[in-house]
Amino acid sequence: MDLGIVIVNYNTRDRLRDCLQSLEANRGVSFITYVVDNGSTDESVAMVRAEFPRVRLIASAVNGGYAYANNLALRALLALDPTPPFVLLLNPDTVLPPDALARMLAFFATHPDAGIAGPKLVRADGSLDLACRRSFPSPELSIYHVLGLTRLFPKSKRFGRYNLTFLDENVVTEVDSVVGAFMLMRVEALQQAGLLDESYFMYGEDLDLALRIKKCGWKVYYNPAVQVLHYKREASRQSARAQYEFWRAGYIFYRKHYAATTPRLLRVLIACGLALKGGLKLAREMGQPLPPAPNAAELRV
Repeated sequence: MDLGIVIVNYNTRDRLRDCLQSLEANRGVSFITYVVDNGSTDESVAMVRAEFPRVRLIASAVNGGYAYANNLALRALLALDPTPPFVLLLNPDTVLPPDALARMLAFFATHPDAGIAGPKLVRADGSLDLACRRSFPSPELSIYHVLGLTRLFPKSKRFGRYNLTFLDENVVTEVDSVVGAFMLMRVEALQQAGLLDESYFMYGEDLDLALRIKKCGWKVYYNPAVQVLHYKREASRQSARAQYEFWRAGYIFYRKHYAATTPRLLRVLIACGLALKGGLKLAREMGQPLPPAPNAAELRV
């Protein structure tokens, strides 16, 4: 077995079907697929059982979030004997070309220092999904992004670092992170860094994992030679919960990785900005002590 694939689904039955069909069309790679359903109400579970009997389905009775659901399947994958050498986190709103998996694994063969790699993700309108290659949201870059400087000066090496918009989108690049919609990892790197941090409900957990894997000495690469269609936000469109969780994830990431080294005045400004964006609910949460982040040992299987 070359690869284990984990797909987390929440009420995206038809997109999930298209995704699984595109996986079945991939050749040259042996893989096992887990679908974790987060309490969908759209018959997603019945569809997978009826149409994809080889897929290993985990039907969660609760929607515990993206990290929680991925970890359910990752624990099952890492318990296999033998364990596949690679694992792919994949969103159900993606469609892969038939050679995507084989070419991405071949990329790892030529980049032995790669712990993570992701392809070029293209949205339905043909535009680049900017999240598929990005920098960590440091306080500096987050301020540029919130102020709109990233959008105003996309070709600036200073202001365009958030989504690396100053770089050619068709060139292989070492980056801070790719996006969890298609995040291919060496199992060795994942085992060293640990599973996804379930403090995040949705958003941010992929950045957090990439940072921890880089701290273990691995590199992260964007590989545009492989192009994957990403419909994006099929499960969270028009969701007030998703908007709140986006800013809450930013708060968790900042508190976990940057707050301790941020000057006091800047910490206050960042807190005010996050509270303004995240609303009263997030402001109240920020006023409470943050539960301690899980350490590496707690995140390992």
